Amino acid sequence: MSHLWFRCENELRVYGFEAASMPSVVAPDSFLLLLLQITGVILLAVGVWGKLTLGTYISLIAENSTNAPYVLIGTGTTIIVFGLFGCFATCRGSPWMLKLYAMFLSLVFLAELVAGISGFVFRHEIKDTFLRTYTEAIQNYNKNDERSHAVDNVQESLSCCGIQSYTNWSTSPYFFKHGIPTSCCMNSSDCNTQDLRNMTVAATKVNQKGCYDLVTSFMETNMGIIAGVAFGIAFSQLIGMLLACCLSRFITANQYEMV
Repeated sequence: MSHLWFRCENELRVYGFEAASMPSVVAPDSFLLLLLQITGVILLAVGVWGKLTLGTYISLIAENSTNAPYVLIGTGTTIIVFGLFGCFATCRGSPWMLKLYAMFLSLVFLAELVAGISGFVFRHEIKDTFLRTYTEAIQNYNKNDERSHAVDNVQESLSCCGIQSYTNWSTSPYFFKHGIPTSCCMNSSDCNTQDLRNMTVAATKVNQKGCYDLVTSFMETNMGIIAGVAFGIAFSQLIGMLLACCLSRFITANQYEMV
């Protein structure tokens, strides 16, 4: 942070501004530039992690959300690039660059605000979509496609089976040929196809809890946290936008005084 301040101080002195009059604006703006860079790195990291780790889960949450990791990666990269632009604009003391940077921050602020509000308001629709897509995944389960792998991952990681319970598998075409998937088993070494094709016997071999309640409970618990983080990041960018505008006005006023 101190390195950035000294760099800005030297740049501004070249343009004729006294550094003593600038700390009240530049120092907070420099801190928020660093904060913006950190949020960009976080979004980028979450996007990469989501693509590598959660790719199979995303297809079960919503039909059109498979590009979500790419959106996070793109947003994080854009924030990092514009954060560097903000550093350059601050150090150069360029009013039009600072105004452009403030405009970018305002767009990001509005986008994050809308995303946070939409995620909270439409959380029930997300649950309904998950129920529909998860039901379809069970009905079309074949153990080979992406959604089938996602179903297996959910059932294994959450120790659950089916939608509301393991009995939901009794209506799946897969059940009539192979029985309940082995991903439902409490102990995979104690499960065989013959047992899994018999609902009475399978009741003692598979997890009893359904996956829908566990997944939606997780979503309900964490939706407020996610919305809070989105609003927090948006608020920091709003302050950065205001400081960038103040710095731009300050530099413009000094230029007129110098003339």
